[in-house]
Amino acid sequence: MRTGKNGDVYQLVAPAPDGGVLLQRLDRGGAPAGTAQIVPGSHFAALAQSVEAEERPRWVWQRTTDWYPRLLAAGVEVQRCHDLTLSAAILAHSAFVAGSGYTPSIPLGSPLDEPDSGRSGWPGQHQDALFEARTPGVDADEAVAELGAQLGAVSGSPRRQRLALLLAAESAGALAAAEMRRSGVPWDAEVHDALLVERLGPRPRGTARPALLEAKAAELRGLLASPHLNPDSPQELLRALHRAGIETNSTRAWELRKFTHPAVAPLLEYKKMARLLAANGWSWLETWVSEGRFRPEYVVGGVVTGRWASRGGGAMQIPAEVRSAARALPGHRLVVADASQLEPRVLAALAGDEAMAGAARGRDLYAGIAAAGFGGDRAQAKVALLGAIYGATTGESGRLMPQLARLYPQAVALVEQAARDGERGLAVTTHLGRSTPPPSPRWLASQRTTSAQEQHRADAIARDRGRFTRNFVVQGTAAEWAECWMADLRGRLRRIRSRGHRAELVYFLHDEVVIHAEESVAEDCAAAVQDAAQTAGRLLFHHAPVEFPLSVAVVESYDHAK
Repeated sequence: MRTGKNGDVYQLVAPAPDGGVLLQRLDRGGAPAGTAQIVPGSHFAALAQSVEAEERPRWVWQRTTDWYPRLLAAGVEVQRCHDLTLSAAILAHSAFVAGSGYTPSIPLGSPLDEPDSGRSGWPGQHQDALFEARTPGVDADEAVAELGAQLGAVSGSPRRQRLALLLAAESAGALAAAEMRRSGVPWDAEVHDALLVERLGPRPRGTARPALLEAKAAELRGLLASPHLNPDSPQELLRALHRAGIETNSTRAWELRKFTHPAVAPLLEYKKMARLLAANGWSWLETWVSEGRFRPEYVVGGVVTGRWASRGGGAMQIPAEVRSAARALPGHRLVVADASQLEPRVLAALAGDEAMAGAARGRDLYAGIAAAGFGGDRAQAKVALLGAIYGATTGESGRLMPQLARLYPQAVALVEQAARDGERGLAVTTHLGRSTPPPSPRWLASQRTTSAQEQHRADAIARDRGRFTRNFVVQGTAAEWAECWMADLRGRLRRIRSRGHRAELVYFLHDEVVIHAEESVAEDCAAAVQDAAQTAGRLLFHHAPVEFPLSVAVVESYDHAK
């Protein structure tokens, strides 16, 4: 949070009335210090580069997505920022600022200046074009007022250190998201095309099915005695299944697997092939991969728990079938790291459950729990713990819950209390201060009932919210750990690059990161990602006896890490 001997220096960026860019230095309290500068948009990047080099400020802007991609396109990277919109979204509901009177004065809408067309706009984009249109948004006075309100709410909070860390990590995540979109995941289009041809057949013309997919459809028509069946139509498919004696209620895979009819296996295979074509077929390849890079658009805090989402491109799930196309360039490697059993370990740290922390120390958490009280049955231990976190407290999970509670009373009590609070319509809060939004008017109305029939429905709706809040505190805190991990890693990679080496963070997925680096520094990057994980654990939980181990692989292609 510090810039050196002068402490925090804030540098506000806002649109100027004439279409230029306004830069205003702010003091540590967020008040203007000195005279604002207004420069043409074409001069903004050069001035920003100078300010970044001299002062290392914390840049303040309404949305990182308005400004940082433009700087990156001009070759300017910044270390820190304060994203007013992301911070406002957190503070608007945070229990840590309850009673402060804070209310956002800026829109809490999302991202980009214009809808994404599928193309990233990074490679070869003409720089001047980036500044032709005036960036929409609040003016400088409104931004200064909002920043002051946010800083005041944080400084007056009894949990101000945690909350300040959350806002800094969320804003650092926004910087990382823009940088990863600029860098992109190295992607070999020829390898991808070959995978599709092998799995589906050659690319057809128009909207026809690829040959192997069409052959599988023909096989289904024969097995279901439906010569005109379109297996892509759920309604047609369900009718054909019923005519064949397969009395399924849906065409979902988990339900189809209950039946032994000879058409089931080919149907499941067809659905898998069709999903590949729809999600990562030739159209995806043309839309999302350009100049050898897959550049998804990340939405920071896109999930209510603080997890990221993506807009198009399916960045939150790169299927195993196409991972071999994610390949390092010659002389480079992919460093793939994921946090092992992150959410259960976060639960142990949140609850201060030393017994659960001990079960995870130096080994697989589920194996440790199994050895402690489930007769060594790892599968049972996993079902019990995930049931506690995700609210699957009936069936097998419910049967195993009492034993888990006896072993780890603090951890189970934490999620049980979160569930009870949620059922009552109360807010729950993550470790750093992200709280659940209040129940909707419709939810509140559902709880005001008198009849026995309506009460049964109201209880079910309340339990649904309890399952959500039970997981919210764990998943949300895990998201906070991951952003702190990534924020620290950005700095470590920057130091590697300062030595003249290439090392880019190119992909992030909840508890996993991918770095694309020169082979000569790949092991340095592997060490950096490990060290950053330890730092994230200390930032959130100080010296709590919980380990956050990583699985790290240095590979040529993404599939080799899995």
